[in-house]
Amino acid sequence: MAESGVGVQRQYAASSICFGCGPANEKGLRIDSTRTDEGLELWFTPSEEHQAFPGMVNGGIIGTLLDCHGNWAAAIALMDAAGDDQPPCTVTASYSIQLRRPTPAGVPLHVTAKVVELSEGRAQVEMELQAEGKVCARGEGLFVAVTEGHPAFHRWN
Repeated sequence: MAESGVGVQRQYAASSICFGCGPANEKGLRIDSTRTDEGLELWFTPSEEHQAFPGMVNGGIIGTLLDCHGNWAAAIALMDAAGDDQPPCTVTASYSIQLRRPTPAGVPLHVTAKVVELSEGRAQVEMELQAEGKVCARGEGLFVAVTEGHPAFHRWN
């Protein structure tokens, strides 16, 4: 379980350079996902540079938030199911998002992720992004654990 108040990315992958979730990427989004009873959640307030047009968040930023957050929900669920101390390195096999309404910039976004199917080395995850209590985007993804030899295998170390 993550330390109180410490996001899973900082706890398990402090040196990661991923644009979306890497704590070591000073120009990235540096999301900070924490555990909930249902999976993971994060709060993220987009900045001016995250806009597609005045006042609205770019769809690629929304996709990145959902993708990285879903990937971490999968990794944590796989770790917990195996009884391990460290999550496996997981990557996105597939994901899709539905942009339901324009997402306002400059307000806190609440993103949730929950695993809906878990099997050996893979997790199907549902994600949702809300702004001001309204659903702005939903997504789903398949995330898989990778083994030695995959280019992403050591990316969290």
